[in-house]
Amino acid sequence: MTISRDEEPTVKGRKVPPKTEGGSERKAKAARKGTRKSTEKAQTPSVAPPATGNAEKPPAPKSRAAKAAPTVLAPPIPTPLTAVDFEAMAENMAQLVDQGRKALAAAIGNVEAGGPRSELAANVADATKTLGVVAEYWLAKPERAAVAQAELYGGLSEIWRQTMRRYTGEDVPPVVTPEPGDKRFDSPEWEQNPFFDWLRQSYLYASRWAGEMVEKAEGVDPHTRAKAAFYTRLISSAVSPSNFVPTNPELLRATIENKGENLIRGMTMLAEDISAGGGMLKIRQSDDTKFRLGVDLATTPGKVVWRNDVMELIQYAPTTQEVYARPLLITPPWINKFYVLDLNAEKSFVRWAVEQGFTVFIISWINPDESKAEKGFEAYMHEGVLTALDVIEKATGERKVAAAGYCVGGTLLALTLAYMAAKGDDRIDSVTFFATQVDFSEAGDLQILIDEARLAALDEAMAKTGYLEGVKMANAFNMLRPNELIWTYVVNNYMKGVEPAAFDLLYWNSDSTRIPRANHSFYMRSCYLENRLARGEMVIDGVRLNLRQVKIPVYEIATREDHIAPARSVFRGAKFFGGEVTYVLGGSGHIAGIINPPSRGKYNYLTGGPAKGSFDQWVATAKETKGSWWPHWLLWITAQAPRKVPARQPGGGKLTPLCDAPGEYVRVKG
Repeated sequence: MTISRDEEPTVKGRKVPPKTEGGSERKAKAARKGTRKSTEKAQTPSVAPPATGNAEKPPAPKSRAAKAAPTVLAPPIPTPLTAVDFEAMAENMAQLVDQGRKALAAAIGNVEAGGPRSELAANVADATKTLGVVAEYWLAKPERAAVAQAELYGGLSEIWRQTMRRYTGEDVPPVVTPEPGDKRFDSPEWEQNPFFDWLRQSYLYASRWAGEMVEKAEGVDPHTRAKAAFYTRLISSAVSPSNFVPTNPELLRATIENKGENLIRGMTMLAEDISAGGGMLKIRQSDDTKFRLGVDLATTPGKVVWRNDVMELIQYAPTTQEVYARPLLITPPWINKFYVLDLNAEKSFVRWAVEQGFTVFIISWINPDESKAEKGFEAYMHEGVLTALDVIEKATGERKVAAAGYCVGGTLLALTLAYMAAKGDDRIDSVTFFATQVDFSEAGDLQILIDEARLAALDEAMAKTGYLEGVKMANAFNMLRPNELIWTYVVNNYMKGVEPAAFDLLYWNSDSTRIPRANHSFYMRSCYLENRLARGEMVIDGVRLNLRQVKIPVYEIATREDHIAPARSVFRGAKFFGGEVTYVLGGSGHIAGIINPPSRGKYNYLTGGPAKGSFDQWVATAKETKGSWWPHWLLWITAQAPRKVPARQPGGGKLTPLCDAPGEYVRVKG
């Protein structure tokens, strides 16, 4: 029996089943189900799901068992041991142990070589301290703690009673169900088998109860509350029954059917991934063997026309007879590689911009080693953006440039514009920001992981190497969405033993880069921790930066579901510029919302002019348009400088190309 959403009684967001029926009513209901149950065996249900809709379902216990609830602490555990090939399983377990030793050796090797022990200690200490603040509130008054415990025990007891009713053959609604989009419990056994349904509901109820304890704790400052919620989600995700073979029916069935070979394959991949991460787990999210740069990815034709210690500058070959006179310079983030903007022929913003008639230049940042430890924001500004402007003028003869920056690349570009304004440099006369923050007061989930103690531990680790390992940054981003970005792959890769499919965006995401110590330390402290740019306190190369002095046209594109550069944060930052700002809100998240070509017809975008008033007010009055925001941007930027000239070849006859795009720096692995 199912109850519609409108009919379901709820308590604090959880479904509550109807009261238990009387003894005669229960017997009558059980009798009505007798026909359906008559052909089933009276034994503990098997883990395996029905092969078809007409297959046998788990049986009801005999009537004697139905009269009295068993005095055990958990429902009977299904044990399909008759299906196990014990000899083959034993042999495979021996191989599993051997692969486990390799994985352990890879991890221990990093510790012996000076691995990130101080960082781990700092993380554990911070989690303990943060959750302790919440616990202190509840334990300060015994009656308060008693009420909270009673709520937990009451819900778990109700789930227990519901499970026992299912064992008598009743159809009863669940007490709690997964959130929409939670795919961890998609396997039908989680619902069809009372034992696994009990596990699932108990876990979900306890997890939500823990989250509510954080939300209800009074007197906790917002940052501590956000960190406590983050650690609670992290712990809840880690202890989910879906993550372990004995408590996941799908994994248990797969292990029995494969005689444990799935675990051997998984442990082999685990050892390989720990080794690839230098002792830290670098979870594979895509089949890396299916992609080659310049062949499958980053295929837009072009040439590297400049190279220095910080960047390679790529100029792309034209595909039109005429091009806009004003070139376009793109400043991508250095946390990942630039080819997110040139994934493939369909998804490439670079290729699309070239086809619209732009002379496109893009910076490909170096993947630094210890020799680049002192390359900070000043170096990236002078040897990166400002040098690129010099090179573009040599190659094209054009002094005026339109610029675009993505994520932290956009933040650097904003700093550079403020610096140029103070110096009277007007070479950039139009700027587009893709998912870029300049005000970090509402900087999203990543801000949870940043405080003085954590940055001190990070500085200590970077002092030994000269850079931040790319895998550390990738793991930090993964922790913000642990179910989707960590445990899904842990289960599929290391327990099911299934190689991930080839996916270009996930390949790019795992192609991580190192970050120079000076660069990363400045960014974390000056932007995330101290928010100096928004406060007017940031100084670069002796110049105090003021975004009010940036009076050129600004196009700000944010995305609704962005947890790295939240739309509200981008909206807030757009108010700091001194000129005309066009704010646009796209669909999806930090990557998919930006890399959204018109040919795919996906998502939508909102337009409502400048960023004025509150974010919610702007959204309420904005105009919605289906599809990609790229054509809207094209109209905006071409209206500023419509003059065209004959198409230019890379280098313009004045610079000797060094190599074909995508260049050499992008090929260096982290």
